[in-house]
Amino acid sequence: MKSSSLLPSDFLKSLGVLEWGYTEESIPLTFKQYEDWVHNADHGPLSYLADERKDLRKDLKLVYPEFQSSVVFLFGYQETKKWLLEEEKHDIAGYALGFGGADYHYELKHRLNTIFEKLKEHIPDLERFVALDAQPVLERDLAFRAGLGWFGKNSMLIHRREGSYFLIGSLLLNRKLDVSTDKIDTDHCGQCRACIDACPTDAIDVENRTIVAARCISTYTIETFKEAPAPVGFENSRGEIFGCDICQDVCPWNRKPLARVMSVLHFKENFQFLKEWFFEMPREKLKDMIEENSNRGFRKQLLGTAFDRPGKEGWLKNLKARLKK
Repeated sequence: MKSSSLLPSDFLKSLGVLEWGYTEESIPLTFKQYEDWVHNADHGPLSYLADERKDLRKDLKLVYPEFQSSVVFLFGYQETKKWLLEEEKHDIAGYALGFGGADYHYELKHRLNTIFEKLKEHIPDLERFVALDAQPVLERDLAFRAGLGWFGKNSMLIHRREGSYFLIGSLLLNRKLDVSTDKIDTDHCGQCRACIDACPTDAIDVENRTIVAARCISTYTIETFKEAPAPVGFENSRGEIFGCDICQDVCPWNRKPLARVMSVLHFKENFQFLKEWFFEMPREKLKDMIEENSNRGFRKQLLGTAFDRPGKEGWLKNLKARLKK
């Protein structure tokens, strides 16, 4: 892990940080590719990526006018992913279970604020804007500019030592820091086609290293909230009902990181029921239970997790599509 007197390695490790980087560049290098992706309608149903917030992603100063620098962190969930793979549990994407069942937006925001307070011990007048994927920031490009990896053929950011089982969180700061910057990494995918060949719905646009969202299993199971036909090839996947990790699970760059960690699945006390729902309850019973609840009641049960996003109708869509198999 990168070392700095401002951010001790042990402190960051206690917060689940795998690696971090620093950049003073506010303008993303891939905005044109992003703009073309939207222009080609490859964003599909992800309308929030094509609305009035799209142009805010041109420059971090449009989101945080005081921007002078950014510290970017990779928060890992490798232990949880290893458990899921060992148990051959592919129903749920690893990121959604990687923080004790809690919605990572809340968890990572808390951790980023804890890191910010550590920085303020050295720089009292420091101010910040917390950036996660909910903000109009091209967070993978920001991590790329901070020297934290390259864009894989599946569009994921891949780090040479840590692979891709992580989430990106950043602090946009009003001051420059006395921190060394790392060089932008080069492509290390070579001729590998593992992710492309493994995707059952042909969602990867290999030429542009982007995802055709309407074909993506993650889009269908998380972002499609109403009854809709599954993408062609969905029936050939592994049983996913929330998200999809297929392209990451076959990536050679994820082998060594998983070999270094212990297999762990942990749920916070108030989210223990998720283990029963997703790993013990038959899908037909889970579908019946969801049908018996009102949408409001169902979402209230899942409040504070990532799993309330599709809503009752979205979950029933996912389960019905699977039960057709």
